[in-house]
Amino acid sequence: MSGFKPDHLSADVHASPNFGPRKDGKRPSYLILHYTGMETGEAAQNWLANPQSEVSAHYVVHEDGRIVQMVPESERAWHAGQSFWKGETDINSCSVGIEIVNGGPLLGFPDFEPVQIDAVIDLCKGIVSRHGIRPEAVLAHSDIAPARKIDPGEKFPWPVLYDAGVGHWVKASPIRGGRFFTLGDQGQPVEALQSMLALYGYGVPIDGVFGNATQLGILAFQRHFRAEKVDGVADMSTIETLHRLLYSLPALSA
Repeated sequence: MSGFKPDHLSADVHASPNFGPRKDGKRPSYLILHYTGMETGEAAQNWLANPQSEVSAHYVVHEDGRIVQMVPESERAWHAGQSFWKGETDINSCSVGIEIVNGGPLLGFPDFEPVQIDAVIDLCKGIVSRHGIRPEAVLAHSDIAPARKIDPGEKFPWPVLYDAGVGHWVKASPIRGGRFFTLGDQGQPVEALQSMLALYGYGVPIDGVFGNATQLGILAFQRHFRAEKVDGVADMSTIETLHRLLYSLPALSA
């Protein structure tokens, strides 16, 4: 594929060979946000276009706000990897993936540029409108692959996107003392916590044991929804924020 007409009108095109058809008739119902985690945007873009990498994304958003489309939205890009959300394991076939240029841990977790976030918001609005993607289906890579990924990280400004009409979010409950759950805890309250995480979409077991998978789910949840403190401990702030997030879903608040 040498070129194609971009789905986002202001996007440049740098076609990647790393794509294929969406499987089993699936269409985009999720929007997944990543950071590139490389030294430069050009290096990341070239890697996503390299056949040997076997990875790609539909879009790359550079620090200066420039948007580059690499795979048509109609096709299956290879950005999610092994992942899970609400029982779905082939996230690539039912999502659009955006790589946001940011060095992540390689460069000490730099802040995202305001002009870049403005471009991300504009791009996301177009994607969710074209495909009817629900607000709660705008997710982090870390949400769908908490054992492998931490992007786009706790510095990503989810509240700014929400205020602009993109994604699902609630103001986190204040951090304070009180009961908490951590590795090794067991019992019905832990099972209830796992059930809430799973109801939102996270791939955690519901067995009443706060093990590694549950801790990873809590870490991912905190990165997205309670970024002030990301420690994998289910404290009262985390639990209350999760409860309020679930309650704010249309199907559960009706």
